[in-house]
Amino acid sequence: MTPYIAGVVIPLLLTLIVRNASSGGGGGGKRRAVPADVGGEKGLAVRNRRFESLVETAWEGATTLAELFEMTCRRHAERLLLGTRRLVLREVVTSEDGRTFEKLHLGDYEWLTYAKTFESVCGFASGMATLGHVREERAAIFADTREEWFIALQGCFRRNVTVVTIYASLGEEALCHSLNETEVTTVICGQKELKTLVNISGQLDSVKRVICMDDDIPSEASSVAHGWTVTSFANVEKLGRENPVAADLPLPTDVAVIMYTSGSTGLPKGVMMTHANVLATVSAVMTIVPNLGRNDTYLAYLPMAHILELAAENLIAACGSAIGYGSPLTLTDTSNKIKKGTKGDATVLKPTLMAAVPAILDRVRDGVFKKVNSTGGLSKKLFQLAYARRLQAVNGSWFGAWGLEKALWDFLVFRKVRAILGGRIRFILSGGAPLSGDTQRFINICLGAPIGQGYGLTETCAGGTFSDVDDTSVGRVGPPLPCSFIKLIDWPEGGYRIKDSPMPRGEIVIGGPNVTLGYFKNEEKTKESYKVDEKGMRWFYTGDIGRFHSDGCLEIIDRKKDIVKLQHGEYVSLGKVEAALSVSPFVDNIMLHADPFHNYCVALVVVSPSTLEDWASSNGIAYSDLSELCKREETMKAVLASLVKEGKKARLEKFEIPAKIKLLPEPWTPESGLVTAALKLKREAIRKAFREELLKLYA
Repeated sequence: MTPYIAGVVIPLLLTLIVRNASSGGGGGGKRRAVPADVGGEKGLAVRNRRFESLVETAWEGATTLAELFEMTCRRHAERLLLGTRRLVLREVVTSEDGRTFEKLHLGDYEWLTYAKTFESVCGFASGMATLGHVREERAAIFADTREEWFIALQGCFRRNVTVVTIYASLGEEALCHSLNETEVTTVICGQKELKTLVNISGQLDSVKRVICMDDDIPSEASSVAHGWTVTSFANVEKLGRENPVAADLPLPTDVAVIMYTSGSTGLPKGVMMTHANVLATVSAVMTIVPNLGRNDTYLAYLPMAHILELAAENLIAACGSAIGYGSPLTLTDTSNKIKKGTKGDATVLKPTLMAAVPAILDRVRDGVFKKVNSTGGLSKKLFQLAYARRLQAVNGSWFGAWGLEKALWDFLVFRKVRAILGGRIRFILSGGAPLSGDTQRFINICLGAPIGQGYGLTETCAGGTFSDVDDTSVGRVGPPLPCSFIKLIDWPEGGYRIKDSPMPRGEIVIGGPNVTLGYFKNEEKTKESYKVDEKGMRWFYTGDIGRFHSDGCLEIIDRKKDIVKLQHGEYVSLGKVEAALSVSPFVDNIMLHADPFHNYCVALVVVSPSTLEDWASSNGIAYSDLSELCKREETMKAVLASLVKEGKKARLEKFEIPAKIKLLPEPWTPESGLVTAALKLKREAIRKAFREELLKLYA
């Protein structure tokens, strides 16, 4: 038997044996969740099959995040914890059209050990107390993700100071609302965010102190007219080391964080999370991700003001792993802010773990496919063959590429793709929005790593469900996390019932120790979305619609607020359709619009510049700029044809596919106010900004 034949036949035989012994794998007969006896509103509830009771903490003796961090620092004192890249050079380059761009040359990571980090945390906690901040007052962290963010968070926890988290990209109105509503007295921010604070200083009611994470403090920020004192982060630490203050540790029921959601509608709401809430999610995820520990390195670049990143970093620190900081604009060698010829964060750090939102993973996938297509020739054919062979295997076919053939494709083709993220990724956590099946398969094949797709909300501390590592199915978000019950309840108005066939369907309700206290100073909204049952269990009503598969895994199929009834009575789920159409290579972003007074949908499509420009070039279409190209009739026809194709592939009904579209050249960013910091659509803001365009589409 030749080595090649052995490489194919042996895996097939092993697969047959394993599958006969167990019906697990891609979501088949293996039970991943089992029925749960719960209180509250009538419905169908399940729990994780591996845990008979809900997990509250995975660490003996740790009942708060402050206790957990101190325990971990003592256990792993000499190991590396926080890493930041040194800035070698900052330069501004000018493009041919006159626009300027900042480019960075970043050096190696410089590290703090667990012991040094704990020393900084204690120094910062004492420094804040010495400056006059008392536990009854709240502190806000308003900055991009960086090591000072983590140190400030843990420092506040040691003094039982509630932290108000605010996205660095939040607009001035929402920022002012968040700070005033929570009566924040100390704001911890970066230099860039400090300039924003200065702009609204006259509208702030309670801010007394500002701590700037950067040493270079703008002179205008220190004016006595603002009513605050400004101190550098380094000086606060120094002050604390010179004037140590004893820790004032919190109780599990104390509020650790008031997290302001970026708000897809209206002003943001502050979600009150206790130490016990966050610890429950952190503990539950630790039981799911395989072999988390001292050999892992985590790439941190998502906003820490998002619960996904905040929980992830607390988990990584609790396991003795290392956290290297980066940013979305410096992530890879080809990222926008990386100086040509220098290395991105992932190449230098070589992480084993990372968290991501689907929009970022979609961009990685699109970038790889674009490069493959532009290369052409034998390289393109080889990639397509390797991808098709591995796709067969990942989809469960015994006749796909296994064994030696898999190793061959990994070496010849996929090794280069894996190098984009450092070459060592072994697990990716995806959350924040639905992940398309195409992107999930891309990660499985090209990065060679399982991807854990989670479902949760700020209101549940990101806890809800999490897919098992051995589940290779797509479109599902897994069984309940060990800290949560998942319940479906009837929603008759939408036609969803728990007795539906072939799968029970209904609104998703989440219960468990991870369910938060409610919305800060918003009792009405809290009573509307949270319930406490006769057993004392807190439940959060998500507004999402799901269904249970036979193995107990959850699939998100709709959202109550995203359903629109058309003129002839057909229901359109905006989010479902957008997820299906966003797979089109022409699409960078898309918002479907449905009007009850019309019998068809329309869409605003933010185009992918590279795809559109490549299409124009291959079709011999001349244009002066992207804006002009978007207005051309043949361009709209090509993009609409692509949307129709993807819609049919996803088995959408004809009325769900947009009949007319408007192409937009400018991307939607958090800074534009059209998407949240988690890149979710702000529908009302988009409708308002493009009101005239939408009216013309229905004309």
